[in-house]
Amino acid sequence: MRLTFKLAVSVKIVLVMCFSLFIVSCGKKEQDVSGKQAATDEAVIQAQQAAGVNGFSWDMAKGAKIKVLLNQHMYAEAIIKKIADFTQKTGIEVDYAITPEENYFDKVTTSLNSRSGDPDIFMTGAYQIWEYGAANFIQDLTPFIEDSNLTGPDYDIADFYEGVLGACRWDLIPGHKTGAGPYWGLPLGFEIYSLAYNKKVFADRGLAVPKTMEELIEICEKLKEFDGRGTYPIAFRGSRNWATIHPGYMSTFANYGAQDFVIENCKLVSKVNSPESVKMTEDWVKLIKVGGSPSWSSYTWYQAGADLGAGKAAMLFDADINGIHQNWKGASKETGNIAWAVMPLPAGQQTLNSNLWTWALAMNKSSKNKLAAWLFMQYFTGKEYALWASLEMKSVDPARASVWENSEFKKMMSQQSGYLETFKATINGTRILFTPQPHFFETTTEWAATLQKIVAGQYDSVQQGMDELKEKMDEAVEYLKTE
Repeated sequence: MRLTFKLAVSVKIVLVMCFSLFIVSCGKKEQDVSGKQAATDEAVIQAQQAAGVNGFSWDMAKGAKIKVLLNQHMYAEAIIKKIADFTQKTGIEVDYAITPEENYFDKVTTSLNSRSGDPDIFMTGAYQIWEYGAANFIQDLTPFIEDSNLTGPDYDIADFYEGVLGACRWDLIPGHKTGAGPYWGLPLGFEIYSLAYNKKVFADRGLAVPKTMEELIEICEKLKEFDGRGTYPIAFRGSRNWATIHPGYMSTFANYGAQDFVIENCKLVSKVNSPESVKMTEDWVKLIKVGGSPSWSSYTWYQAGADLGAGKAAMLFDADINGIHQNWKGASKETGNIAWAVMPLPAGQQTLNSNLWTWALAMNKSSKNKLAAWLFMQYFTGKEYALWASLEMKSVDPARASVWENSEFKKMMSQQSGYLETFKATINGTRILFTPQPHFFETTTEWAATLQKIVAGQYDSVQQGMDELKEKMDEAVEYLKTE
């Protein structure tokens, strides 16, 4: 996952207005946000009527034209390669635009806010769904998925990994976890969080791969300037951005038994200053100081992954696919030397939790071409396309279990030392670990800023920093109530 997010002021106002609908008293019936509600959507009914009752057919929207907005990413590159095939199969003309990541979500929010229906389809992440869904910007896909006249018999939604598909489901009630409620998107691919390491560096020094956080910190002590000045033990993100919190940090946060928010007396209450949270953050800060880059506070996905590939960092605690981009043949100086292991856990912890990021396709609620848009989504999240994209375009991690069981895919990925084994050990504990709420980007960016201040010694203690962060997070969500 590589992106930045700047929320337009106009969209923020809309979101506040929309979420005010959910400020209700305990015990009162919440707004019905089940999939059945969306079945009354006039455009959905029109799509059903256009399809008819004669059963699913790929050419049932022949002659339609749709617009698709894509983020500049390997997933988008794979989609573009297959658009001609999609058009030949369906008779649907596709006009696509691809936007660099630093501007992508600005463009998405502006387009959705216009209610013009352009684009019909766009790429999104799970966290953005919490805002777009609440603002009524995106289409509930449940009636499409459940209608056999609109969805092909071989689509097999159960083939998606539960935690990955669940990242795109939410009942729109702040504080309620993902995994239930309407489908707001369908995953193209995703990432889990694990430890990538330079197996040559470890072998040359007789080091064992760390299994606990304590062991990880000890190994960092041994790997300081392991290959001379400018080299360091472990790379991870540190910039003042929400993306610093959601990979290794949030996964470890959950492994320590900590939570970002809980529901108390019908309100969201931050728990980032709990004993579990403070202990985890103390260990994380120690890890940064002992093993991180001197430039840690500016590090994003790019810098962290590049340092592993260049041999500057001996380890990377980040997305599994970040390391793999450095290990394909000819990709970097350390190609062939990178291996994977499950993330280190706190001593005594057995259950492995991993947060996730997924790039998904979503449908604009204002689209005027929903049947054609749904066929596009179905094609580019289907089994056949997922296997092709994984094998031919190296679009990993695929969201469909059937791809991971494919013999050709297994053969390709077995060349990545420990990758398949680490995925298998981690996938069942992989899900969105944050508590959904409309101020996610605000609160997590503040979280990253607090972490920077703690590392810089601007607080007397970690507890003090996390107490201050809790106050800011509580203030951000104080108007929200939930059952």
